[in-house]
Amino acid sequence: MRIRDHREDDIPEINLVPLIDVLLCLLIFFVVTTTFDARSVLKLELPRADGQPADPQARPLSLLINAQGRYFVGDREVLRTDVESLKRTLAEVAGDDRERTVLIRADARTPWQAVVTAYEALGQLGFRRVANATTQSAQAKGEGQ
Repeated sequence: MRIRDHREDDIPEINLVPLIDVLLCLLIFFVVTTTFDARSVLKLELPRADGQPADPQARPLSLLINAQGRYFVGDREVLRTDVESLKRTLAEVAGDDRERTVLIRADARTPWQAVVTAYEALGQLGFRRVANATTQSAQAKGEGQ
């Protein structure tokens, strides 16, 4: 009787499932932790300004927005804060002149939605020349002296 050694019949096998699991986890980790820089995708050439003052005879239409989100067009207060009321008041004050510059003076504590509503109303009426009024910061004032 011959006893056979079965070790020669065993064919070594490499199990790839754990390796694939580890590689998949690493791939997910690197994809999640990678920061994507959107600025590198957008190639913008910003406009230049020569610093010439605007035409002094063209008085801009003043649109004030207070800290509570209330609108004041010229010397008139808009009674409601919806787009239609603001459009109606802007149309009454400006008349048919849509080439007139609109100067938005918003309080620094104004809710952003109020400013967006103002831009929406101006865009729907056809105003294309819109400017934002700002003041110099205290740091910038100190550097200029």
